Amino acid sequence: MRLTRELGMNSSKAVLWDMDGTLINSEELHWLAWRETMTKEGLVITRDQFLSTFGQRNDSIIPAWLGSAATAERIERIGETKENVYRDLVRQVGIAFEPGVASWLHRLQQHGWQQAIASAAPHANIDAILESLSAKHIFQAIVSAEDVHLGKPDPEVYLLAATRVGVPANRCIVVEDAVAGIEGARRAGMRSVGVSHNGKDLHADVCVESLELLEPDAFDRLLNQTQSREAGTPF
Repeated sequence: MRLTRELGMNSSKAVLWDMDGTLINSEELHWLAWRETMTKEGLVITRDQFLSTFGQRNDSIIPAWLGSAATAERIERIGETKENVYRDLVRQVGIAFEPGVASWLHRLQQHGWQQAIASAAPHANIDAILESLSAKHIFQAIVSAEDVHLGKPDPEVYLLAATRVGVPANRCIVVEDAVAGIEGARRAGMRSVGVSHNGKDLHADVCVESLELLEPDAFDRLLNQTQSREAGTPF
């Protein structure tokens, strides 16, 4: 009875989406953009170097590649150049949702879930992606690299996204494809759905290789588990 009253008092709920690797498969376009940009800087990077940094903020990636040659001015300039190249590729080539994402976005929208993007990407990138996908109307909030001071696994990006959609952290569910993102969700006090494209254990509350394989009631069950735990009732 107590759980029913609590749910009635607070029926808001939200899904907070990571973008790169979760909403969309942007790996190839990011790789092409980094390779072109760094080649012009006289530095050849390997695919493995790129993959080891994929999903991190530019101000973390570039110093690691440049070493002692990484001045603040050069880091900013390289980062801006790379992102401009990336956005041009998005507009020229286009981009698509990861399998299962589009149907989940519409299903959650129909069932009253608030939805936000919580990403380490620059805001201009997110705008370019959503414009390409004609999906701006789906999300009630966007949190980008410019909005936070610390990257994942720090929970700042998720907590800010929750604030912007007006939903308490304990009623938010994070969808992520990286261990750091899942850890950030845990630190924020949120449940998580992990999308592991390579079968790696992300330590999420629910983990699938594709959102196409996610059970139809997965988000509701996670939310109910959180409320049951806090109410002290078994689930």
